[in-house]
Amino acid sequence: MLHIRETIVVEGKYDRQRLKEITDAPVIMTEGFNLYRDKRIIRSIISAARETGIIILTDSDGAGFRIRNYIKQCVGGKGRVLNAYIPSVKGKERRKETAGKEGILGVEGMDNEVLEKILQNTTEIIEKPIKPEKVLTKAMLYEDGLTGKEDSNELRGKLAKALSLPPRLSTNGLIEIINRVYGYDEYKKSLERIKGK
Repeated sequence: MLHIRETIVVEGKYDRQRLKEITDAPVIMTEGFNLYRDKRIIRSIISAARETGIIILTDSDGAGFRIRNYIKQCVGGKGRVLNAYIPSVKGKERRKETAGKEGILGVEGMDNEVLEKILQNTTEIIEKPIKPEKVLTKAMLYEDGLTGKEDSNELRGKLAKALSLPPRLSTNGLIEIINRVYGYDEYKKSLERIKGK
């Protein structure tokens, strides 16, 4: 059982049930898009962000990223927000008859080992500072062709896939995860692999 200080924010009850198998951390559900209608949910998330900090763990589909961005916008500077990302994996959850709109697994469909590793990496982010010797920047992404070029989006998508990250990560999100989890050297190795160097 993982002991995590932060409150984890997920979309639904099945995500919550899955997390309760691996951690005793408090879990708040957004209840999908009900987050936008029920202001109590966002108030409880903001309160948790102030008191314990939060880890946002939404699905890797479009809806999950809209929920994630809304939470970050609402919390703003009122508390601490950490982002945990599940990989984009094709499939459907066992309880469903058909796959979701985008055909990828959500939090509830991830193996416990995958979720444990994601959460351990996220909690390590709190304790482990960014390595000062080499930090990835937006300028470096531009030099490497990951921004500002005709095929930059495609290349960023390939890099995200190589690092088992969701393809919809923003440029800032990609930089944050690389710097805090993978490090510059792993970034360069992955980039060389996808460019075939």
